[in-house]
Amino acid sequence: MPVALKAVAVTGESMLPALRPGDLLLVRVGRRRVRAGDVVVARHPDRPGLLLVKRAGHRDGEGWWLESDNQRAAGRQDSWDFGAVPDRLVLGRVVARYWPPSRVAVFPAGRSAAR
Repeated sequence: MPVALKAVAVTGESMLPALRPGDLLLVRVGRRRVRAGDVVVARHPDRPGLLLVKRAGHRDGEGWWLESDNQRAAGRQDSWDFGAVPDRLVLGRVVARYWPPSRVAVFPAGRSAAR
């Protein structure tokens, strides 16, 4: 079965230092197992058109507690603001950064993007 990948651009500074604004990521889309520590892409629970790039912290009921690495980033929003994100809104796990070339990296499950 082919793997579905989606390209996502990082905006804002909420995932510094692991991810920087302008980084381009490949996301493995689908209901694959997410592990604590993974960087994931999810739909914002209150603004479905907005995608979030966050670190999966822990399971909380029927969803994931998603956090920013940089809690001091201006305008950052994560589970501290809206609670756990339902599984259906988690699109997938970040598997690689492909831009910029000087920062190309593959992110193994459970250790996506070093903190």
